[in-house]
Amino acid sequence: MTTPTMSTLASPATKVVLRCVVYYAVLLGLGALLWDRLPRAGVPSLSSFVAAFGGAQGGGVPGGMNAAPLAGDPSLTVMVIVAMSAAILLSIPVAWVYLLTRAKRGYQQSVVQLLIILPLVVSGIVVLVKYSLALAFSLAGIVAAVRFRNNLDDSKDAVYVFLATGIGLAAAVEIPVAAAISIVFNITMLVLWYSDFGNAPAELEGDIAQRRLQRAKRLARTGTFVAQIDKEVLRNMNRDQLEGLAQRAWRRAHEQSPDGEPETDGKIRLKVQTQDVERTRAALDTPLTENSKEWRFDRITISPEGARTIHYIVRLKKKGEPEELLALVRAAGAPELIGAELE
Repeated sequence: MTTPTMSTLASPATKVVLRCVVYYAVLLGLGALLWDRLPRAGVPSLSSFVAAFGGAQGGGVPGGMNAAPLAGDPSLTVMVIVAMSAAILLSIPVAWVYLLTRAKRGYQQSVVQLLIILPLVVSGIVVLVKYSLALAFSLAGIVAAVRFRNNLDDSKDAVYVFLATGIGLAAAVEIPVAAAISIVFNITMLVLWYSDFGNAPAELEGDIAQRRLQRAKRLARTGTFVAQIDKEVLRNMNRDQLEGLAQRAWRRAHEQSPDGEPETDGKIRLKVQTQDVERTRAALDTPLTENSKEWRFDRITISPEGARTIHYIVRLKKKGEPEELLALVRAAGAPELIGAELE
């Protein structure tokens, strides 16, 4: 029999938090051991700016920067590799926290990958351009011509992107600062996510939802609703579409009880779109078993585009909520999961 403590430890949130704690502990331990062996970047001096604009300064270091690596110096390559490696390692926990906090509302795979790739690119470029003012201005002109074309669903996604840029910059200049940014940000996001900070009080949400539900039910039972559907939807459909809709409407009408409420046995249909059917089915066995009264695999469908969808029939527990089950499914199948929805 599973105890509440074991169930809590097995939850996706606990696993992510423990994974981040262990990961940071190992990473900081290795960093402390290797810190004295890491190459140190020089600090730009006045001669670097004079040389960048074609000036000359007696006694200056060739290349226009004191303590800066010369062209062809292997230490510059080593510094780039160290900065890019640190950026990747410190971005991975950020991606884990993002997947956890966005599991309920969903997320874009491209944004998750961006959180890993962006710090990598930024850190490598910053190590290169910080030794040359001319290169820095050239980079500014190139970046000005590039537009960020990914639409972000949430304002917090923009903060994550800004954080990824900050980690990349810090990893190229001072790695401990990048570690501090990553750790403090993840702790803050986990606290906000766990406490549901800023959410409306439950009693207020309940009153608003109840009023909206009653208003929607009243509208659905009047001719106004049917007239609106006819005006906005049916008028733009062809004959075949209307005949298909009529058949579906007839079937739905026979599924209704006399009082107008749908007859149901408590079962819901779950659709999971995935890239790897076998791994996703194996990953979903545990959350479905623990959070439903009973469930069974129904079928697998393949869309014309080749996307594979797993269909389940689930009977929820007495106090189970469909949205809660959907969030757990999205969290459990995160690596291969494309999308999940209820029918």
